[in-house]
Amino acid sequence: MATSPWTAAPAQSASPRRRGAALERAILDAALEQLSTVGWNGLTMEGVAAGAQTGKAAIYRRWPSKEDLVVDALQAGLPLIEEVPDLGSVREDLLALCRQAREGMFSRPGFALRAVIHECDPMQAERFHEVIFEGVVEPTLRLLREVITRGIGRGEVRSDAANSYVFDAIPAIMMYRSKMRACEWSDRDLEEMIDGLMLPLLRPSGT
Repeated sequence: MATSPWTAAPAQSASPRRRGAALERAILDAALEQLSTVGWNGLTMEGVAAGAQTGKAAIYRRWPSKEDLVVDALQAGLPLIEEVPDLGSVREDLLALCRQAREGMFSRPGFALRAVIHECDPMQAERFHEVIFEGVVEPTLRLLREVITRGIGRGEVRSDAANSYVFDAIPAIMMYRSKMRACEWSDRDLEEMIDGLMLPLLRPSGT
């Protein structure tokens, strides 16, 4: 059939409206995107709503405050480091674990987490202590404990090295140098840390 200026254009079907879990996932993703790009101080409910293509009311019905939203966004988005390969030596195991940690630090959730750590005041930061400890710190320490205990069993690591100060060394150094020296942790950086600090620290005396 011929068309004319008076022929109505066919209506475009509207995209289905997201609800429930799909909408919540979009909101949490938008919150992570805001945190990773504009930081904690720049994050607004308006910006999250725009990113999720929804209204502010949909956010406030689920999360009454910015802090509540960010806690759930971090819990949902933080990458999980659940296991480290057994590559046959403590050096290779530590390098593999550090590479996994680096990927997490420089992922979108990792940038979001650092924005929270670096920009929140102490009162606000208290809200995020649990998610940071349970989602990042404790899993990393558990895997470091596993690697070092495995090394003790192979005779590569001194028997008294399985202590909290040793376990804290790698996460503390990686966070400090990332924040204070803008280190991006190339493979060479990781190797220098493991070879120059961790292996001498772990090595049994007399070897």
